[in-house]
This record gives sequence, C-alpha cells and structure tokens, in this order.
Amino acid sequence: MYLNCHTYYSLRYGTFSEKELLRLAQENKVTQLALTDINNTSACLNFVRKAQECDIRPILGIDFRNGIEPCFLGIAKNNMGYLELNDFLSKHLYAEEALPSTAPKFENAYVVYPFEQVLRNDMHTFSDHEFIGISIADLRRLPFSRVLRLKDRLVVQQPVTFRNKRDFNAHRLLRAIDRNVVLSKLEKAEEAHEGEKMFPIENLVAAFSEYTFILENTERLLNSCSIHFDFSKERKSQNLRTYTDSREGDEKMIERLCQEGLPYRYPNGGEGIAERLSKELHLIKGMGFVSYFLINWDIVSEARRRRFFYVGRGSGANSIVAYLLRITDVDPMELDLYFERFINLYRANPPDFDIDFSHRDRPKMTQYIFERFEHVALLGTYVTFKEKGVVRELGKVFGLPKSEIDFLSEGRYDSSQLDEVSRLVLKYGRLIMGMPNYLSIHAGGILISEKPLHWFAATHLPPKGFPTTQFDMVIAEDVGLYKFDILGQRGLAKIKDTLEIIGYNRSNSSDDFDIHDVNTFKRDPKINNLIKTAQCMGCFYVESPAMRMLLKKLEVDNYMGLVAASSIIRPGVAKSGMMREYILRHREPGRAEKKAHPVMLDIMPDTYGVMVYQEDVIKVAHHFAGLDLGEADVLRRGMSGKFRSREEFEKVRLKFIDNCRKKGEPDHIIFEVWGQIASFAGYAFAKGHSASYAVESYQTLFLRTYYPLEYMVAVLNNGGGFYRSEFYVHEARMLGATIHPPCINRSHQGNVIYGKDIFLGFGYLREMEDRVSQRILKERLQNGNFTSLEDFLDRVFISIEQVSIFIQIDAFRFTGVNKHRLLWKAHLFLNKNEKVDHPKLFPPKHQDFKIPPLHTTDLETAFAQIELLGFCLCSPFELLAEPPKNNRCAKDLGRFLDRHIDIYGYLVTVKNTSTHHGRRMHFATLVDQDGKVFDTVLFPPVASKYFFRGKGIYRFYGKVVSEFGFLSIEVIKMQKQDYIQDPRYADMKMSTKVFEEKRKNSV
Repeated sequence: MYLNCHTYYSLRYGTFSEKELLRLAQENKVTQLALTDINNTSACLNFVRKAQECDIRPILGIDFRNGIEPCFLGIAKNNMGYLELNDFLSKHLYAEEALPSTAPKFENAYVVYPFEQVLRNDMHTFSDHEFIGISIADLRRLPFSRVLRLKDRLVVQQPVTFRNKRDFNAHRLLRAIDRNVVLSKLEKAEEAHEGEKMFPIENLVAAFSEYTFILENTERLLNSCSIHFDFSKERKSQNLRTYTDSREGDEKMIERLCQEGLPYRYPNGGEGIAERLSKELHLIKGMGFVSYFLINWDIVSEARRRRFFYVGRGSGANSIVAYLLRITDVDPMELDLYFERFINLYRANPPDFDIDFSHRDRPKMTQYIFERFEHVALLGTYVTFKEKGVVRELGKVFGLPKSEIDFLSEGRYDSSQLDEVSRLVLKYGRLIMGMPNYLSIHAGGILISEKPLHWFAATHLPPKGFPTTQFDMVIAEDVGLYKFDILGQRGLAKIKDTLEIIGYNRSNSSDDFDIHDVNTFKRDPKINNLIKTAQCMGCFYVESPAMRMLLKKLEVDNYMGLVAASSIIRPGVAKSGMMREYILRHREPGRAEKKAHPVMLDIMPDTYGVMVYQEDVIKVAHHFAGLDLGEADVLRRGMSGKFRSREEFEKVRLKFIDNCRKKGEPDHIIFEVWGQIASFAGYAFAKGHSASYAVESYQTLFLRTYYPLEYMVAVLNNGGGFYRSEFYVHEARMLGATIHPPCINRSHQGNVIYGKDIFLGFGYLREMEDRVSQRILKERLQNGNFTSLEDFLDRVFISIEQVSIFIQIDAFRFTGVNKHRLLWKAHLFLNKNEKVDHPKLFPPKHQDFKIPPLHTTDLETAFAQIELLGFCLCSPFELLAEPPKNNRCAKDLGRFLDRHIDIYGYLVTVKNTSTHHGRRMHFATLVDQDGKVFDTVLFPPVASKYFFRGKGIYRFYGKVVSEFGFLSIEVIKMQKQDYIQDPRYADMKMSTKVFEEKRKNSV
C-alpha cells in the first residue's frame, strides 16, 4: 500500500537506509512497497536484492521534484518502465533544468500526482496510467474536493520519510544543512510533514475504510508492477558480452592476438609458455571473460597508437594472456605468478585490471572509451557525513562561531566543560553520521555494459562532463557489472616529460635507448646500486623515508627484491610484525628453516615462509588449511574490505580453523597463521601488482641514473612527489645543477633546463596570474627577448602589482640594474604612462628619471624568494640568527654509533604515528649542513615534550642507533632555531651586520 517511500539517498532529506526501510515494512506487516527516492535511484538495486531476503515484493520508482516541491511520482510497471524513468530523470539532471509539472507519456510506468498538486495545477483529465495520490493527511479535504468524482484514479500515497521523532529531528538538520541556514531560520515549507510515517497495514486500511475503492485501486496498481534483477551466484555478467559480433569471433581474435604477441614477448621461446597459455585461454573462454580482455586490449592499443604511457597492474598482471596482449608489462613466467589468484573456476567476476595513464592523458583516454563503446558511464560513489564534517555543518546550523566550531572539530575537549549548544551539536551529529551527503565519482571505475546503464539506475553529470552512475562499485558487482579501472598518476607523466626534455636538452647526444626495455635496466649495476643505497629521490614508489629505510635494511639490489619490498612496505605485512621477521630471515641464513612452519616455507620459499602478497592468502588457505580455491578466494576478498557477505566469510573462517585442527595443527600455530592472514585486511598487494610498480620504479631509476637533471625537472613540472618541490630543487642542485630564479627572458610557465642550468618557472610565483604569464610568453615568442624593463613595459600589458613580483624575484637581473631602482622605475613608468592593451604604432620616448643609488643584499633576496617561491635558493643555514655550534652531518653518524650526537637539520618531512597503546610518536627526515639526508625518531616520552613547529632548522641531541645497518637518531631533546629577522622589515644595519659576520666566519 506504500507507493512513496524515501531512504537517506533522498539526499539531505531522507533519514534511514533501504535495509532499514525493509525492516520497517516487516514490522508493519507490509508485503510489497515502492521505493521512490527524490530524483535519485542509488538505493534501488540493493533494495531489490535485500527485499528477496525479507520476503517483500519490491517495486521501483522515482519521486520527481523541483527542489522540495513535488511534481509527480513515477512507478515502474517493469524493468522497461524503470529504464524509461531513469532516462527521463537523467536527461533533466544533465541539463540542470526544472522538471515539468506534468509527466510525459510513459509506456511502462505509472504516474501518481499528489493531491495538492492536482488542485494547485487545476488538473482535470488523466490518462489510463495516471493517478491521484491521497495521503492520510489529505483525507480531511477529500470529501469536499472535485477529485472524489474520479474514483478509479485515486490511490493511497502515504509518504514514508520518518520512523519516529528522532528521524524528524535529523531531517530538519539535513534540510538546514542543504539550505545553508541556521536551524531557527529554516522555513516550514522546506521540511516534510511530520506525519510522513509508515503505519501497520491494518491501521492504514482503517484510515481509508470509507474509501475502499482507493485501497483496491492501490492494490491493483501494486500487483501489476514487477521488477527483477539477478543477484544469484549464477548471475550472468552484465558487461559488454562480445567485442566482435559473436563469442566465436572473440575467441578467434584473442587466440590470434596471443600468437602475434609471442615473438614480441618471448623472442627466444621458453619452457612452459605454450602450456600456460593454453590453460589460461581455456579458462578465460569457459568463464566468458574473452570480451573483457579484448576491451582492455582495445584501450591500451589506442594508448600506444597515441604514444601515451600506461601501466597495467592489479591481479591481471598474473596472466600470460594479459602480458601477450600488452595490457601489462609483467612476465608471469619470470615471477611464477599464481594464475588462480587472477582467475579460477569459482570466480564469478572478471579479472581485475588497473590501467594507469599520465594524469594529462587519462581524460583523453576516458573520452575515447565513451566514444568507442555504446553503453558507458563512470562509476559513482557516495561521500558520507564524517565526524569532522558533521561537527562543522551542525556548528553552522546551530549558529556557533567559527572558533568554537574549530575547537569542536579538533576533538580535544572535555565533554563536561562544553556549553549546551556544543553538546547539542555532538548529540545531534550522531543522528546523521554515516549518511550519504552527496554523490561523487569513483577514483577510476568505468562501466561498459551490454544493456543501457539506465537499465540499472539513473546517471548524473558531474563537472568532469561524463555520465556517472548513482550507485557504487559493490552494488555494481552485485548485479553483475564489473568496472574497468582507468587511473591517472604523475609518475608516468614524469617519464614522458623526461624524454621530451632529454630531446631538447641533449639534442646533440647520440644516446639511444628504449624506456620499455626494462630487462636491460634490471641488469644494470648502476641502477641496482641506487636501489641498494636508497638514492631514489623522485623515483616512483621508492622515494619515501619508509621505503628508503626498508631498501637499506634489506640491501635490495635486484628486481625480485624490489618486487618483494614494494609489498612488504604495505601496512598489512608491517602490522602483523612479519616485516621485521622477513628482514631477519633475509639477512640471517638458516633462520627461515628454524622459525617458519615447514608447510609455510614450502608454499612460499621465495619470501622465507612469510605472507607478502595477496595470493599468499589463497596459497596458504588452499595448501595449509585445505580450502578449495573458491573458498580461498572468498577469504582473500573478505580481507579486502570490498566483500559483501560477511556471513559467507565467517563460514570460511570457521572451516579454515576446523580443517587445520583435523590435520593436527596446534592452536597456537593455527591462530598465528590466521593472524597473519587477518592482518592483511586489504592492504597487501597482489604479486603482479607489486611487479608492475617495480617495472615503473626501474624506468624512473634508469632516468634518475643517466639523465638526473632532466628527470628532476620533469618531477618538478609534475608537482613533485612524496616531498615538497623545494627538496627536488635541492636534489637537482646536489646532482650538479645550477638553480636560477625565474627570468623574464629564459623561464617558461614550468621549469626549463639549458645544459646544467635550471630556470624555475613562472608557475612557482605565488600571486602571479596565469593570464599575465601567458601574455609574457606569447609576446616573447612573437617578438623576441625583452631588452630592458622599459621595453618589457611597452610590450606587455601588466599591473604594477604583477610586475613588482617579477622585480622582487630578480626576473630582470639580465638588465644589470638594482631591483630597488627597477621598482622605482616601474612605479614612475606605470603612473606616468597610460597603459593600453594593444600594440603601439610607434616606439614611445622614455623620460630618464633621477633615482638615488640603491643596494640589495643577498639576505633580502633570500627572504624575497621565501615569500614568493615558498623557499630560498641559498642554504637555509645561512639564514640562522646564530650560526650552528658544530658542523656535524649525516656522514658522521657512523662514528657516533651508540653514542650521543648534537646535530642540526632542515626539516624535510614528519610522519606522525601512534604506538599500539595509542601514544603519539614521530619519525622525521632532515637535510644536514652538507645537503645530505638523515633520519630521527621521537618516541612517546620525547614526543610529548617537543613538537615540530613547521618547516625550518632544528637542533637535535640524541643517540645514534643502527637497525639492520640503517642509521638514525633517537632524539632526547630538540629545539627549533630562529632565523634572522627579515631585513626588508627590520633594522637594515643590524641585519647586514649579522649576515656579514656569518659570511666572514664561514670563509
């Protein structure tokens, strides 16, 4: 009897989930009902799925509204009607246009106009598929209304938005958030009626007892509706079923492509290749996944045609078919990759491919996919109300000042000390915590389906401009839609840009190399030595302090070691304590045989019996606990956090334990192994995924080894990496570059290199407008370099504020004129002459202004660079108010081993973390006076006393310790050092005096 039910996917309006709606229906003895969220179909698929479990017949529809103003309900008679409704809604969401007050002629959907709308719009005639909805609240007015004569058009429309007063309070808060007003200013018209509740069926029947024909009409309408989606384990994939015209054509094509790929990938043949290929093709065909492979092949083939760099990774890298089709660059034979992790007979969903493109190329590839295939959409996701966001939103709703909202959102308060309003914010925040706030886009998921995607839900059009589903990845998989992951990363852009920079900076060089010839890179001793010594600044995935530390501890100097390290660094292995155990077994021959369980060592000899990769979970579950491959994959997916059925996972967990006990394994071994599995919790990589990362790492390491300056420029031009841009500038200097601030004649928007001279780009200048930079570059390209400030001001339309930035950063240093004089000249020139934004017919005459002698110090320049660039180009140690008391550096740590050291360092990065007991501690990386990096750790007792207060130079006193040969300092105390006052705003005489004394001392 309920045709108009809302969930919290009626965003910032509804108050409970689709599952709670079904539970509410059970409590009220409702056996069929329609879900009609407001302009949204996010909950529809899961509502149908869960309704089967609740023994409720689901019906789908949409509550079409303009804002909160109802227009009409659309109720789908069947799946075709649901498609019609989704088409109609999506069209209006794309265009962002108001919905009409009357519905179009739907072939397979009913339309229900609310009683109030019928009266307001003076509607008199209705088609066979159109009805008038009467709520309990409308019954008082119905006897006096003309619509009572239309007996066969009247149906029950009792909206369901709340369960109780608590829900109504949450609804009012959501409406205030949506309207961005304080609660007291929320208009009544913006709220739903408090009576929009579900009543037991007998109560509803009693309410309409005088109008039994309305109940009969409603029952007839509901009974004529039927919706079906297959959520069974045997469900068919809803992805595009064939790439060619037929399944047979697909199978012939994939066989041909594999044969064509064999001489490219295996020019010298190899043992077991044909057998592995035959096994994979047989399984891929049997599972109906051929088109999935061919679509991925199509995407990467187009990328190669356009000369776009890409990396295929994920569990798909375990497949030789993917390797032959050049979807991935990881040889599964070389790495003995476990094919069953990738695909097995028990797996309903297709294999997982993640294809990374440069962040610049990804939009073009996305556009290609939308143009190439018919039924395509980006995958949606929901952004929910999180704790801090809720506090901020409700703080505004309750009228708290910003300072108090900031205080509450930090979470460092004593509840007993809070005032009444603050307590209300926290109390009511719990009502909306976890609810969907708005729809967003999955990081890289794209759906390519056989049917129109509106068969499953409506789509909307976010700012990216591509249709996006109103449901997420988990629900998509439930109904048989499996995503293609098209991702963007900066690492690939760095590789591509480096090759372009090498092309112009080394145009006379005879160097010729293939960046895809990774096998040669793997054997290069220079590259492997970089890894062993952890000199990997700027290199993909291996530059972080944690990775640098791990590489040194493992003494990694080969590809296989880097593959393992790429996965060991993940939180899953570290959390279980097995990272340390892996290092010990790696460094101590014989330890693995003593410590590892024989079965574990037999399963994973390459990793010393330690679970490192995702497929190790499958191996251990299969060989150690006797689970079949399907059950083992359930276990692996259950750990990933993407799994739907926790009940199924629990059954497999219990079987794991039971099987081990039957085999006679002692409980302490069983639970130790289970602990390792559980600790992965979605953090471990598939081995193929780690191998894909290692391939890209080797490519960047090759460039870092042989073209270090060009590579650093590319890193800087792509936003840096793990660290701030300042440290890649520093690294380039350490590698032999001369760094120049931006120059009007030599710089571009990004950084450029000429030989070993790197000129920073205009893009680094804070407050510099892009349009001004582009104007300068266009003028310079068309009419040549600028000869003087006056020439520049004649040719470029620019404000005094913008030209001042260039003068302060010394961008006119080619003129040889002091920048204070240039500032005076610019002010006088721009005040004297009226600027026009078009070329002059004749060269202007300039007045020779008389300006007194002016001087600039290096210290002023350094502080101007800090202000404009965010960092200075001299050593920051030159800016200290007091010179360092010693010159100890990273090179001295070895001789201070197990002793205390006093050392200065410029802060690079800090990792704030917590112990198992929740106590705060810090790991910090710093640069010493020689420009070399060293590491420190502040354990909880020290971290509670001393704090890092932003970037700058710190003085440390602590003990030098070694762990597996990696030296660091356990800090006992530290102090941030003061810089000299900025001479531009301080006593110039004093500043100059201090600077000169420091320079004299250093000399």
